[in-house]
Order: sequence, then C-alpha cells, then structure tokens
Amino acid sequence: MNPLLRFDTLPLFDQIRPEHVAPAIDTLLEQASLALEKVTNADFPAEWNAIARELDVSTERLGIAWGAVSHLNSVADTPELRAAYNAALPKITEFFTRLGADERLYAKYKAIDTATLNAEQLQAHKNAMRNFVLGGAELTGSARERFAEIQEKQAELGQKFSENTLDATDAFSYYATAAEMEGVPEDVQQTAQAAAQAEGKEGFKLTLKMPCYLPAMQFATSSALRAILYRAYVTRASDQADASDASAQKRDNSQVIKDILALRKEEATLLGYANFGALSVVPKMADSPEAVITFLRDLGHKARPFAQQDLADLRTFAREHLNLADPQAWDWPFISEKLKEARYAFSEQEVKQYFTAPKVLAGLFKIAETLFDVAITPDSAPVWNPGVAFYRIERNTPAGLQLVGQFYLDPAARTGKRGGAWMDDVRTRWLRPDTGALQTPVAHLVCNFAEGVEVDGVKKPALLSHDDVTTLFHEFGHGLHHMLTQVSEHDVSGISGVEWDAVELPSQFMENFCWEWRVLEHMTSHVDTGASLPRALFDKMLAARNFQSGMQTLRQIEFSLFDMLLHTVHDPAQDFMPLLNEVRKEIAVLQPPEWSRTPHTFSHIFAGGYAAGYYSYKWAEVLSADAYAAFEETAHADGSPNVETGRKYRQAILEAGGSRPAMESFKAFRGREPTLDALLRHQGMTQGKPA
Repeated sequence: MNPLLRFDTLPLFDQIRPEHVAPAIDTLLEQASLALEKVTNADFPAEWNAIARELDVSTERLGIAWGAVSHLNSVADTPELRAAYNAALPKITEFFTRLGADERLYAKYKAIDTATLNAEQLQAHKNAMRNFVLGGAELTGSARERFAEIQEKQAELGQKFSENTLDATDAFSYYATAAEMEGVPEDVQQTAQAAAQAEGKEGFKLTLKMPCYLPAMQFATSSALRAILYRAYVTRASDQADASDASAQKRDNSQVIKDILALRKEEATLLGYANFGALSVVPKMADSPEAVITFLRDLGHKARPFAQQDLADLRTFAREHLNLADPQAWDWPFISEKLKEARYAFSEQEVKQYFTAPKVLAGLFKIAETLFDVAITPDSAPVWNPGVAFYRIERNTPAGLQLVGQFYLDPAARTGKRGGAWMDDVRTRWLRPDTGALQTPVAHLVCNFAEGVEVDGVKKPALLSHDDVTTLFHEFGHGLHHMLTQVSEHDVSGISGVEWDAVELPSQFMENFCWEWRVLEHMTSHVDTGASLPRALFDKMLAARNFQSGMQTLRQIEFSLFDMLLHTVHDPAQDFMPLLNEVRKEIAVLQPPEWSRTPHTFSHIFAGGYAAGYYSYKWAEVLSADAYAAFEETAHADGSPNVETGRKYRQAILEAGGSRPAMESFKAFRGREPTLDALLRHQGMTQGKPA
C-alpha cells in the first residue's frame, strides 16, 4: 500500500519514495473534492460537526500526506523528490485556493446557527468567515479566476526561491589550507578536514552551512579567508554571485522576488486593500502597517544610541588591538568575538565545550517537565535519517501518565537540508468528529547544528554554542505551544489560529531559561572532563549577555522595516535594493558593501510565511519578555522558578492555543496588557543613553 495513504499510524517516513507522491496526492485530492461537493449540496445540513465529519476529515488527510512530502522536501531534498513535489504543488494550491474561495461553502458556514457552537467552535467559525473573505470567496468572474492563478504562481515562485537558496548554499565549497584555518575551532577543523578527505581532497572543506560558516567568520585569523566566505554568503542566489560558476545565473532570485512582490500587490488589490501589508495584518494583532512601522521606528530610536556605542567600541578595539584601522564587512564578526573575549575574558569556543548535545537536551526536558508538569521520554517512529530522534510527552494525572503529544527532533546540518531552524506540525490535537476519539498532536523540531566528530577512534558528542542552545529552546517553545494545548477544535488547537505576530511568544519565552544558572548548571558537561559549567564562566557569559544588543536590535528592525515597506510603499516593478539602502541609512549604524544581497536569501518573507510579518519577532518579544518577567517576580529565594507560575502560564498561554485572541490569553496570565519595560531591561537598554 502507498505509505502516504496510511492514516492508522504516524507517517512512514522511512518508506515514502518520490514515486508515491503523485498517486497518493491525486487520490486524496479526489476524495477531498468529493467531500467538498457533498457538504455544499443544498440538502447537506449547515451543521458544524456534520461539515467537519465529511470535509475536515478529508482535508486533514490531504494535509498530513502533503505535510510529509513537504517536510521531506525540506530535510532530505533529492532531484527526484523535488520533481515529484513540484509536480504536485500546483494541484495542492489549486484545491486549497478553490476550497477557500468556494461561495457555496461560504454560504453553508454563514448558515450555521452559532448558538449551537461551543467557545472553541465559535472562534474557529469566526476565523473561517474572515478567511473566506481573504481567500477570495466574495470575488466573482475574472477576478476570481485571476485570484486562483495568483495563488498557484505564488506557491511556485516561493518554492523556486527556496530551491535557489538551498542550491546556492550547497554549491559553494572552499578547500582551505592549514595556514588559512589558523584560529578556527578544533571541532570545526576536524569536521572540515574529514569532509575534504571523504572527497579525496587535501585541506579543509569549508561550506556556507552555519555550523561551518559562522565559526570561521568569528575565529579565522585570515581576513582573506573571511572575505572569500563572506562574499559567497551574502551574494548567494543573486546577480552578484560568483560569475565563474556556470549555474549561478540560474539560481539568481532577483526576478523571482520581483514577481512575488507584483503578485502580492495584485492579490491585495483584488481583495480591496491598498497594499499587501494592509492585507497581511488583517488576521494579526497589529491594527495596521502604520502601527507596525511606528512600533519599529520607536524601538529603533530607543536602541540607536546603544548601537552607536557598540560600533564605537568595536572600531576603537579594532584599531588599538587588532591593527585594523579600516575594518571591512567580513572583519566585524572576528572583531566582535575578540572584543568579547577581551572584555569578558572568555570565548564562545570555551563555552561550547560544556554544551554537549545530549546533556543540553536532558536539561531542556528537565525544565519543561518541572514547569509544566509533564514527562518526556524516548519513543519510536519511522524516521527519514538515522540522526532523527522521536519523543513522547505525557502529563501526570490522578490516573497515571497520559499521552499529550509527540515530536521528532532533527538536529544536524547536512547536504539537502534547508538551513535554519523551525517547528512544524505533523498533526493537530483534535476531538475527531468521525470517530469521537481524541487525536494527540505531533510536531517536527528541526535545527542545523554541527554533528559530533570522531577523534582517535572515539566519537565525541556534538558541541553546541550558547546560540545553538537558545535556538533549541526557541523551537521547543513552539513545540510546547503545539503539543500542550488542551483545545479540541482542530483549527484553533495549538498553534493553529494564533495570530502570526503572537506565535513567537512561547518560543522566545523559552529562550530566557538559557540564562538561568539553576538551569544551566544541570545541563552542562565538559566534553572531556564531564565537569559542569563553572559559575565564574557563567557570570562572564551573563555580563556579556547584552553585548552588542543595540546593534542586534537594529539589525532585526532593519529586516522588519524593509519587509513592511517592501509590501506597502514599494513599487514591485522597481529594483528593491534602493529601498533596502534607504532603510539601512535610516536604521543601521554599519553599512554593508554595495554588492551585498541579503534579500535574495530572505526565506522568511519570500518562502516562509512571514511576508509583511517579519516584525512579529520584535512584536512578540515584547510579549515574551513581559511574560517571563512574571517568573522573575515570583522566583524562589534560590532563583529556581515558581512551579505555580509555570502552571498558570501553561494554562493561560500554551493550553489555550488559538481558541481566543492572543491578547486575551496574555491578560489571563499577566492580568494586564504588555509593556515594553521588560524587553528593554532584558536587553540592557533602560538607562537612557549609554555611558
């Protein structure tokens, strides 16, 4: 039997092959289309559960199968799978566009007696009515046809953008000499040397994958090497890519971006909005693009003096200690690392030795178990790579442990795997209308960390930087939001139905625990000695926590403001680089080279759902910092978190999912609306202008 058509088990990732995609998707599309026809028949009752039993069950099956294919396309890309995915993508897009714009289904939902719905169903119904309008259900004639064409083309272009980014990243390699590798951390050197040897080559194979690229930029003493890597990285998938690479032109995302922007503007116009930014904020917390722009500029104004001081410190240090009177773009990560080492007397490499992946994972599970009253244990399921693990989360109940969710963890970077880190859903918690059984949620947690290396025949565990640890906690926060929900209505369960600019609250909230001594002392173990992180080293890390927070804040605001202006005031027919340059002049304190092309790999907004929504990270950071302040306020005398506060947070935020507006959930936890104070305090920007 086709593994994509098995729904009595978790996805059979070890059995799914490219040749399974077309027949399975065609079968499920036919079934979903028949279900749509059935529920929109005049004789079919306008009842919530009746519609769910037919249509939602059918579309969920399609979603689970397509989700498995999409996931494999992101983490195990091959030419054959890519071809199968791209062949099915237009059919999937066409169906869901048709579903969202079906005026018969829209009328059926309008006819539902809302007095018969419970609170969760009411919220889902409200969202559905809004989404019908945004999905083009009120369009007619040629406008409706054009809207459908736009959705299909956008899906195709988003996939093309993602492919170009992945291919451009994978295409680059540089074989460095031992002299060029001076300063690069030992574990990175060992991995790079092993990669070169595996290809029968001399030296050290360097790539643009983050576990290789970032430490090379931070630690390599060779400015020439850093320049090679930097230029390759910031010109990926662009018109400025290496001209000697014959395929580089085919991977240029310049026109793809223009085409995407033009289609988004046309979509917004069809739906009666002035621009895509205005359309984008409709289902979000923010009232308007103008409110977002004001928020970003206000935060930028507060952060700017701190960023200017950060840059001045870097320039002085570079000149006085590194003999760099005129640092170039590829020098700043190196200067930053050296300044941090000098100022705080430690290096990222020193810290990394204490963060072995198994110990970090155990520590992460421990804090979640303590705060949220759950148990996390290894479980088994078919996986797509030997490095993938599977776990179950159970809750303590009077009757014993009760399964509440499961998740896959795919931590390592590899060829064919999209860069970055993300959480995605496999299935959602749902009181199934077809069987009456409660379906528990399952999540994907994906990162791109370095793998462990073998030294003298001994396999050492992977070492994580503190940033890696923070990333892991971030994605796990998303996972907890999805898995700990107690909502039983599919479309508002877990992360479903949560406003996009609030969905980062639980993820950013979890990052704070990476700075708690009571947490870190139990999740560190030196790779060679087994010793825990010394308190003295932690104190240095804590002192350096807000190192360059001003510049980092402006960097996020630069991306966010560019994104929103790109989708509001920019003419898609024009080159978008001048707009980015204007934003940089307004926001940034450090200007990159003219040939830098960061938009060309800005996957969040061109292939990841954050279009006119990248500001969500800063917006939700206000919420998450304020939420975490509640834990600071109620912590025990020894610094350990208050379990009662954890229970309250779990119930108000995590369990509620999308069943009510995010602001209501926040106020249920904090008793008031959020303020900016905690964020500014956490980032060391509360004392007016820096000294």
